[in-house]
Amino acid sequence: MLKILKIFFLTIFLINFSNICFSEEDFYSEGVKLFEKKKYEKAKFLFERSIVFDPKHSNSYLYLAKIYKHNKDQRNEEKNLDTTLLIDPTNEEAILMLMEIGLEKTNYSKVKNLSERFTKVCVNLCNENKKILNELENLEPNNNES
Repeated sequence: MLKILKIFFLTIFLINFSNICFSEEDFYSEGVKLFEKKKYEKAKFLFERSIVFDPKHSNSYLYLAKIYKHNKDQRNEEKNLDTTLLIDPTNEEAILMLMEIGLEKTNYSKVKNLSERFTKVCVNLCNENKKILNELENLEPNNNES
């Protein structure tokens, strides 16, 4: 009888453990679906839950940054982008979004540094870097004037 109880409790434990492991990805996937439907507050909640289960899930931070961008909360947007890049330094989209923030803040040196970094890692969004650099050239004061 004792063996049966041990097996029963072990089975219950394994089932619950597997549910917890799968649920983090479910939170993220459902969050993406809600984000695409423009239900930002519900999506934000799911991305935050995803982070609770896996604090190193960089895409959850990226989507939170996108939500903060939509809500015009630049401080939290930038914070989540920085976290994304701490976890995944090659995330093109996060670098690109930080470059756009740098342009808005007229932080040209940061944009140039991020652009160099972006050039090294770009695979899908390489044309976007050229657009940002063109904007930078148009906005940056001419240092060659006498």
